[in-house]
Amino acid sequence: MKIRLQRDVLTERSTAGTLFVDGVKECYTLEDAMREGEGKPVSEWKIKAQTAIPTGEYKVIIAPSPKRGGRLMPLLLNVPGFVGIQIHSGNSSEDTEGCILLGEWRENADAIRGSKLAYDKFFEKLKAAIAAKEEVTIEVKNP
Repeated sequence: MKIRLQRDVLTERSTAGTLFVDGVKECYTLEDAMREGEGKPVSEWKIKAQTAIPTGEYKVIIAPSPKRGGRLMPLLLNVPGFVGIQIHSGNSSEDTEGCILLGEWRENADAIRGSKLAYDKFFEKLKAAIAAKEEVTIEVKNP
């Protein structure tokens, strides 16, 4: 399974984008503000719990979440300068600490809605891909 997160709207508070699964639009995304510095180490531009992850391609697994009582969640591996980056539900940048939020529609540049529905549909596809022993990756791209 190939997932692509294409960022397209940047504000001071958040980063909005669109999520594609195997080339087909799945839903909308929302992250913290993008602060990525060209050629600079993450430590020079990251603000803890207020910064979107760097562009790149990351392996995605399903793992227990310490923040969510051990519930199984999508987890991105080996994200430079970040630990515990998950894909989950939420509506605004206040609902994330670097993670990727999913939504059915955009309310505005800083908010998404229909998050639980979008997350549940995505998670079912992810579980099926992993059960089929597919490698799952996400490519995060800036505008």
